[in-house]
Amino acid sequence: MRTSVVPSLLTPGRIAEQLGVPLPRVLYVLSTRPHIQPSARAGCLRLFDGHAVAQVRHELNGIDARRSREGGADHA
Repeated sequence: MRTSVVPSLLTPGRIAEQLGVPLPRVLYVLSTRPHIQPSARAGCLRLFDGHAVAQVRHELNGIDARRSREGGADHA
């Protein structure tokens, strides 16, 4: 009997939910970081793998670190 591995891919909304951040933050990172690419598409939906989720998390952590060095969350 053959078993196949089904990849687990996430939409930007599910990434936001998983990371516990608002969807607009995830969409901002995805639109401004061209190196984070979807693994697949389903119609107009972009689907991302675990590596892309880790990249989004890394970018969000970098944004938060820069904000804290600059003196608060008032900066864009």
